[in-house]
Amino acid sequence: MPVYLWEGTTRKNEERKGELEAPDESAVRVILRRQGVRLTNIKKKPKDLLEDIPFFQEKVKEKDVVIFARQFATMINAGLPIIQCLELLSSEEPNKTFKKIIIAIKDDIEGGVSLSDALKKHPDVFDELFINLVAAGEAGGILDVILNRLSAYMEKAMKLKAKVKGAMTYPAATLVIAMAVTILLLYKVVPVFEDMFSGFGHALPGPTQVLVNMSGFVQHNILYMIAGLVIAVIAYKRYYKTERGRLQIDTLVLKAPVFGILLKKVAVAKFSRTLSTMMSSGVPILDGLEIVSKTAGNKVVENALMETRKSISEGKTIAEPLSESGIFPSMVVSMISVGENTGALDAMLGKIADFYDDEVDSAVDAMTALLEPFMLVFLGGVVGGMLIALYLPIFSMAGAIQ
Repeated sequence: MPVYLWEGTTRKNEERKGELEAPDESAVRVILRRQGVRLTNIKKKPKDLLEDIPFFQEKVKEKDVVIFARQFATMINAGLPIIQCLELLSSEEPNKTFKKIIIAIKDDIEGGVSLSDALKKHPDVFDELFINLVAAGEAGGILDVILNRLSAYMEKAMKLKAKVKGAMTYPAATLVIAMAVTILLLYKVVPVFEDMFSGFGHALPGPTQVLVNMSGFVQHNILYMIAGLVIAVIAYKRYYKTERGRLQIDTLVLKAPVFGILLKKVAVAKFSRTLSTMMSSGVPILDGLEIVSKTAGNKVVENALMETRKSISEGKTIAEPLSESGIFPSMVVSMISVGENTGALDAMLGKIADFYDDEVDSAVDAMTALLEPFMLVFLGGVVGGMLIALYLPIFSMAGAIQ
């Protein structure tokens, strides 16, 4: 449907402007008249040639959704109707893609759809957690409270994700740099030395000969190596999309020597924070566990939470199956058991999440301190070893001359 740009005034003579998606201009006039807006100017928005191509569309970031939830909660708390809130939010939204989504949500609500149902039409932006909590807020008449909880939860989740990404970035970047420097030396630098060595008239030292052989292999097979790397990445992604592949890879990740411990702590923090937010918002524990399992990000954790859900539906406590999963530490299980017995499980889960947020901070600092010297030695060893191997024949010749 076409989009119309409009300007007008309210009954209180306040100026308003915005965008509205509608079949034609008369439909825009009818919608705005119902909202008490008297039009002063309306025109059809020019169509962007690239707007229908997904690659050129601006991505909606998690931060955009957090700001949206926070501002939405503030407006609702101030007593503004939902339609007017969405209208104001769309007019102030700098992200064009998100702006269209907010306008579409507003139009759906004007058509009689609930807010949670309107959000369901945009699963790439609003996940199941967001939608279910909004539905609970609508049912309980506490939408502003729920949106504030959501924004607070998402902000903490973003910080947690940023910590893990920061911890992974340094070793990954060092490894990529080492590989790039190695390939550059083998492909460009070693052949120059090889031509120089060919006139020496005697056999090269062992390390140098190995390096020359590796250089020859890289020069003759560089295209095959690139093709192999691309195929390996595609094969990995496809295998990870299968149930068996995802389970095997996620199991290996959790068992990794250094990263596995960190990722387990992240999983506990995320599980505790998400379930605490859902339970405090009035979502039943069985529904909460199902949604938490889907947003776990790890198949092993997801299976453990679904088994926990199944056990609870059979009348068991939440602590028993969590203890049997082997993922959640005994301290966490004990605290959850105390929370169940005292009827304050949501508060206890919140305390666990706060504690494990600090644990993740400590784990990231410890891992960075451990990896920094190791990666520096690794990078220096690779590059330095290759340079020494290249200069060994020159040192040998100098010794023979002396």
